[in-house]
Amino acid sequence: MAIFLIILSVLLWIGAIVTLPKKALLSPALSFVGLLVISLARRDGFQIIPVNNTILTGWLCMTVVVMLATYMQPVPVRNSARGTGYIIIGGLMGLMLGLLGFTFSSNLSMLYSVMIVGVIAGVFFGFLLFSRTPGGDGINMQSGHFFKYLFAKGFPTAITLMQIGVVLVIVVALNQLNP
Repeated sequence: MAIFLIILSVLLWIGAIVTLPKKALLSPALSFVGLLVISLARRDGFQIIPVNNTILTGWLCMTVVVMLATYMQPVPVRNSARGTGYIIIGGLMGLMLGLLGFTFSSNLSMLYSVMIVGVIAGVFFGFLLFSRTPGGDGINMQSGHFFKYLFAKGFPTAITLMQIGVVLVIVVALNQLNP
């Protein structure tokens, strides 16, 4: 059963990333359900990935907030996929760089912090890169729409990737304790 739950979580996270460009409203929910499902995976009565109720409650609240903020966006902005590829790839690269935090600290709080900062920086720089292309001409820094669009598309992307990052940080920490 544990293998099934782990595979289901991974599939939910893949679905969350795939739905980010067109259905950013659903992506944080899919990612949260993946986090919830992985918390149910047990071996010999113990959680395989120790995701506790505090983590789940915090991410549930953030998921609800980001879904409401996304829902309140104007429909053309919510349905637009302009620059989301850059934002997603930037966020994924930030997540991967953020996971390198274990090279200078074994403190779990520090690992979470570095991962979160990495995702936020990756989302920002990915969108900044897009705004410098011909396709992002109308939403560059001088247009006044830069931060509005960044928050509309970057907020769901960041929350979705951070939920995946929580599990990856725990896995890295567990592997550091048990080499």
